[in-house]
Amino acid sequence: MEIFPAIDLRDGRAVRLTQGDYDKMTVYSAQPCGVARRFIRAGARNLHIVDLDGARAGEPGFANLVEIEALVQQGHAFIEVGGGIRTEERILQYLELGVNRVILGTAAVENFAFTRRMAERYGEKIAVGVDARDGMVATHGWEKTSGEEGFDFCRRLRDAGVKTVIYTDISRDGTLSGTNLEAYRELVKIEGLDIIASGGISSVREIETLNAMGVAGAILGKAVYDGRLDLGMCLDAAGNRRTEEDDEPALF
Repeated sequence: MEIFPAIDLRDGRAVRLTQGDYDKMTVYSAQPCGVARRFIRAGARNLHIVDLDGARAGEPGFANLVEIEALVQQGHAFIEVGGGIRTEERILQYLELGVNRVILGTAAVENFAFTRRMAERYGEKIAVGVDARDGMVATHGWEKTSGEEGFDFCRRLRDAGVKTVIYTDISRDGTLSGTNLEAYRELVKIEGLDIIASGGISSVREIETLNAMGVAGAILGKAVYDGRLDLGMCLDAAGNRRTEEDDEPALF
């Protein structure tokens, strides 16, 4: 199972929100590249980057764009980026920077035909973030809730050619309360779709459980930043620690 330490960017800083609330933000570092280097030294082979300003406004924050480019230029990791990606122009901008995979969110809900075209055109370089509140898909940086039921939407995405879905239970995100294991037990039953778990993961046991049930990846956030989880132990539990022999980033 792939492990993705998260770096959420706001105004060029590495931050974490609680349950997606922009008013409940903790700043962890003014130097996101330094955070990334610590993750990579610990053995991380992947990074999950979110432009929070872009997710909220639909346009990337300039400071965040500068940081994302710097993160890519460091090398040594497979990098996926999400937050406010709603046009093909933006997809191409990130891919040309060297981002390995871009994540659609609000655009996937509001313009499903666009999502289908992008999945057909760019294949595994496209993922969709499905963020659920009370089982329903949320959009616009989690500030709005759509009429789409989360599991059904994942099936629609699979049928449209999307290969990877990052599923987040918003109620668990940033709370250190544990992830929604029952949701992932259902999601892994969707054949042909790789599921990445996100939101609330706070123990190595959860990593082991997700790995055993066939989840393709897991995103780690606040528990690592607060020292509740040791990233190296999580990587070992998932069988995903980077070695000196690894010359290329991982992609499942």
